[in-house]
Amino acid sequence: MQSRLEYDEVGSEAYKGMLALHRASTHTSLEPALLELVRTRASQINGCAYCVDMHTKDARSKGETEQRLYGLSVWRETPYYTERERAALEWTEALTLIAQDHVRDEVYARVKPHFTETELVDLSMAIITINGWNRLAVAFRSVPGTYEPNHPVTQAAKAAG
Repeated sequence: MQSRLEYDEVGSEAYKGMLALHRASTHTSLEPALLELVRTRASQINGCAYCVDMHTKDARSKGETEQRLYGLSVWRETPYYTERERAALEWTEALTLIAQDHVRDEVYARVKPHFTETELVDLSMAIITINGWNRLAVAFRSVPGTYEPNHPVTQAAKAAG
């Protein structure tokens, strides 16, 4: 597979805005491990190999277990996740697949008790952001396998952002 376009090198103002949205959705009171599960699950649904590679590596670097990552696509059938994580994963699926069912009242009713209003907005923004990244990476065929969470270039980019 070959990338169609290196969108991160173009210098687009909209891309810079996307980076700012990513930073804002990362620096919240939500647990970093929860955010990585959400990002990975949305990326699985959207078929974004680059983002699945990235976020499973980020999750592992934050202490996530392989068992929980392997079971993420079938989270409903496994005992590995907390009720809060299950609520976040259900919300992730509802927002990622919004064209299929919108977000049903029953889903909102199950998710709401696990998050404050601010956390629910922050979680939604994180989901919206990863869905945007997935669309960029899929459209321009970002090549999976090269991302390294603790690489000096990655760390410098995170520090700058």
